[in-house]
Amino acid sequence: MLSYRHAFHAGNHADVLKHCVLVAMLRHMNRKDKPWWYVDSHAGAGIYDLDAAFARKNAEYDSGIARLWSRTDLPEMVADYLALVRDLNPDGRLRLYPGSPWLASRIMRPDDQLRLFELHSTDAQLLRHTFSEAGRHIKVEAVDGFLALKAVLPPQPRRGLVLIDPSYEIKDDYRRVIATLKESLARFATGTYAVWYPQLQRAESGQMLEKLKRLQVPSWLHVGLSVQTPSTEGYGMHGSGLFIINPPWQLADSLTTVMPWLSGVLGQDEGATYQLEQQAS
Repeated sequence: MLSYRHAFHAGNHADVLKHCVLVAMLRHMNRKDKPWWYVDSHAGAGIYDLDAAFARKNAEYDSGIARLWSRTDLPEMVADYLALVRDLNPDGRLRLYPGSPWLASRIMRPDDQLRLFELHSTDAQLLRHTFSEAGRHIKVEAVDGFLALKAVLPPQPRRGLVLIDPSYEIKDDYRRVIATLKESLARFATGTYAVWYPQLQRAESGQMLEKLKRLQVPSWLHVGLSVQTPSTEGYGMHGSGLFIINPPWQLADSLTTVMPWLSGVLGQDEGATYQLEQQAS
């Protein structure tokens, strides 16, 4: 049964990393006039209320977005992302947190398009409500994003960014990520793909990352953020990462400044660190 709800984790350190990088990539897409598509395989609810019981249960945002809220020393990439979060909280109090689709909707231009997939029925309904007045350029479908990608690739403008970020609540998600990427690349080899993954002490997480690195692609970028020493009991997520295929030019250079800063601000103990590696064509 599908039970994962991102509302429990909204605004945590993993969201900060994922959304900082996502905003930077979409800004890069806007440097050219040609339209683009943003495709989200596991889109979630769109917007999350940090005052709601789901978010308050573990208050993961306290060690994520809340640590950035009052800072004045933000790197440019982080400042751009935080400005969008502030747009959703115009009174200055951190109450709402945007998901990836909402951030993309704020950056898209009139001819760009969003294709959003979410299988969880409640979150899909919330996502539809978020974009109920968005028009034909934003389409929400309550379907399995792994299966739905094949129907929208390649996008008509031949420019696109695909975010694949399942919960990995089901072990088979690791296998499906690799299989879906291979099929997607066969359809749309020039697209940019960003795969989010949790850093866990489970073998599947590390094994998937190694398989991603072995894919036959022209270029890739891997960025990871570990916020704490892994638990001695072997439980819990101690960090997260993004594996990006066909990354935007100069993204790696920008991250050489951003990642030490994020590691320092979001780190929870002496085990906090970051990973940044790439293979260029």
